[in-house]
Amino acid sequence: MDSTIQVTKSNLAPDTQKPLQNKVRFALGFVMVSVLWAAPFAMGSGVLLPETFKHLSGVSAENAVSTMSSVSVIFALVANIVFGTLSDISKFKIGKRTPWIVAGGVIGAAGYLLTAESKTLLWIVIGWCIVQIGINCLIAPAVAVLSDRIPEDVRGTYSALYGAGQIVGMQVGNFVGSFFLSHLNTGLVVGTCIFLFSGILTVLIWPREQSAEHNDKATSAGDIARSFIPPTKNSRDFYLALIGRFTFTVGCFMISGFQLLILERYIHLSTADAGHATQVIAIITVVTTIIAAAFSGPISDYLQRRKVIVSIACIIIALGMFVVWLMPTTTGIYIYAALAGIGNGCYMSVDQALNVDVLPNPKEAGKDLGILNLSNTVGQAIAPWCTSLFISLSGGYKGVFPVAIAFLLVGTIFIMMIRKVK
Repeated sequence: MDSTIQVTKSNLAPDTQKPLQNKVRFALGFVMVSVLWAAPFAMGSGVLLPETFKHLSGVSAENAVSTMSSVSVIFALVANIVFGTLSDISKFKIGKRTPWIVAGGVIGAAGYLLTAESKTLLWIVIGWCIVQIGINCLIAPAVAVLSDRIPEDVRGTYSALYGAGQIVGMQVGNFVGSFFLSHLNTGLVVGTCIFLFSGILTVLIWPREQSAEHNDKATSAGDIARSFIPPTKNSRDFYLALIGRFTFTVGCFMISGFQLLILERYIHLSTADAGHATQVIAIITVVTTIIAAAFSGPISDYLQRRKVIVSIACIIIALGMFVVWLMPTTTGIYIYAALAGIGNGCYMSVDQALNVDVLPNPKEAGKDLGILNLSNTVGQAIAPWCTSLFISLSGGYKGVFPVAIAFLLVGTIFIMMIRKVK
């Protein structure tokens, strides 16, 4: 009898305690929110700004990317937890998540515009810090919608849509950004426009959120301060997931965050050929990501297995890095793109579902998922620093690949140590 009750509950939306309605709108919304923040982020950090830094006198492109990422991560760290927590306790009539999602897109656009108009490293970094604030104001409450509104038994599928959208968005950003290598400012203005409408379009697509006027989450000064404290009870699996995701992110972004520079300085392509290769890589990655995510999310829900899919994904991406390490050619990078697309499609399809499953307290989903998302933010900031460090130690990109592979394999170990999730 208890088992039947549990199955019934897993079929119900947490916010309404009814079967999920408007499934297509939720699906489109999860794809939209991840594509619309990831695309301009990748355009800027992966293509347009590295090319901009190449033309700043007295600045190393790799060091400039590392500086920008390292400084902006501080703002991302704070913003993720702050906006996740504020969205937990908000009492807006239009919902507790909706206003923050819209505000995040607007803030991101403002930072992106400042970055576009800046001519020095200092002001570019300041602009990118504001972008990071906007991104985290957007995604912290958006990801919490998985916990708030999506039934447990289909959470893997919707996580797959969000994750695949993120990977597709990154590659779309690289693809589109490559067309603006000779018109950098125009490309950054395009990114600004995408950011501006990211949150607005998402909340228009999703079914309207319930009013939060009667949100019973306490809002005294002491309660608000305590809400920022990371979980301490029943949180072993929570922190294993955090570490696993962090090492995964570092490993991936040590390579993907320097894609344009790797094409130019490791594979020795001209700027024009590197731009063309970036477009091919984007197409390969998008296709393989969509295919992998289309299968792995539903399979995860059907089998009720998360860990094994995440672990296999890490190994597949590591294998792709191994190929391009041994074969520093366009063929090698295209093979890596295909394997990375498959791996990322599998990983992202169940990653958010796994994160929701290890939450110590679903009532604090915004805050705790914000903390888990810090592993992404911090990982993306530390990855450029690691890449620059091992370029210096090894004299080039050749020494970066084994370290990135090691990070991915360590992440696999931590994920497999989780007990609560199969």
